[in-house]
Amino acid sequence: MKFDIKKIDTTLEKEIQHKINFKTKPVGSLGILENIGTQISLIQNTLTPTISKPTIVIFAGDHGVVQNHPVSPFPQEVTAQMVLNFLQGGAAINVFSELNEIDLKVVDSGVNFDFENNPNLIHAKINPSTKDYTKEAAMSTQDCEKALGKGADIVTKIFSTGCNTIGFGEMGIGNTSSASLLMSSFTNTPIEDCTGKGTGHTEEGVKTKVDILKKAQSIHTNATSAIETLAAFGGYEIAMITGAFLQAAKLQMTILVDGFITTSALLAASKMNKNVLDYCIFSHTSGEKGHKKMLESINAKPLLNFELRLGEGTGAALAIPALKAAVAFINKMASFESAGVSNL
Repeated sequence: MKFDIKKIDTTLEKEIQHKINFKTKPVGSLGILENIGTQISLIQNTLTPTISKPTIVIFAGDHGVVQNHPVSPFPQEVTAQMVLNFLQGGAAINVFSELNEIDLKVVDSGVNFDFENNPNLIHAKINPSTKDYTKEAAMSTQDCEKALGKGADIVTKIFSTGCNTIGFGEMGIGNTSSASLLMSSFTNTPIEDCTGKGTGHTEEGVKTKVDILKKAQSIHTNATSAIETLAAFGGYEIAMITGAFLQAAKLQMTILVDGFITTSALLAASKMNKNVLDYCIFSHTSGEKGHKKMLESINAKPLLNFELRLGEGTGAALAIPALKAAVAFINKMASFESAGVSNL
């Protein structure tokens, strides 16, 4: 699949900077908020940017490796249980989304459970779980391309409702292992430096996890392209997020990047089209080992560091107020001239 993503038009950059510099404040005194405001203005190609119908989409999927190997201290059933929790409004992401007036969507990308019809659940299941990547590719390249397409379609539908700002969350027992493998492949980093505790492993558990992931790497040495690597190690939720990133950038939306797992999907997306990075604002550095190095590999500067290791899109939800503040000061803060304040 090909995604035609335009590089951001910087024609208005000087005008945007002039508008920001002549607000009633010392030049640069709003720090990172000024950078955010400039980026959003450039993405939207306007001097009056907006945050319209901000939305977070949680993609959920199960991982076949969990059936055979202890890569997570939690059983696979927790994926479906947490999806039901999202639908019932009981998770952290529900609380933060409601607090910050964010629309929340939940997607069954490939959960090993048959959900009843629910108006709040997007049914996009390709298969009930990926395969065990210590034995074979997690998914075929054809199914990986289907996942990219479904992620893109979901974003297109959300965009059509008037949303211009979007973030992605995930749920899938075992998906930090997939993210570690993707990070190692895309950044040429030893798997030991990419693998952390995930959802609560002990130090001994992490060592076992590393051994399992090394085995997976050893049988997928022929996976060299981005799509082959994503198919070998990814989850359906990660592949759909990859397609969602690419489509959101194609549609020139402002994209909030969450934590370790969603950033691994962005790594895959950036290998398919590097222009996707121009549309991304990085919400936070997670407490998961490897995320900081992952962000450094793409020169990302995250806004927050709350040591989150939860996923779900929680970091993105917590960063939305900063984006709203950046847009608000550009649009509503007085200039020296309009306020009659002397400008030294």
